[in-house]
Amino acid sequence: MARDPETIQRDIEQTREALASTLDQLGTKANPKKLVDDATTRVKSKFDDPKVKAALIGAGVLVAVLVVQRLFR
Repeated sequence: MARDPETIQRDIEQTREALASTLDQLGTKANPKKLVDDATTRVKSKFDDPKVKAALIGAGVLVAVLVVQRLFR
């Protein structure tokens, strides 16, 4: 079955548009600034969790106590 040139041209244009759209999406997702912003947001949201805050405070207090003990021995 032979296809007419207009149909082939239309298919080519649709494929180009789809490819351009896909490349734009990939460019947006792979943007280093966006990746850093997303990672920063995730880390900040983890530190906002009360359980994580309590654990970090506890670890900080423990380290401070150990440092003070070492200094006065």
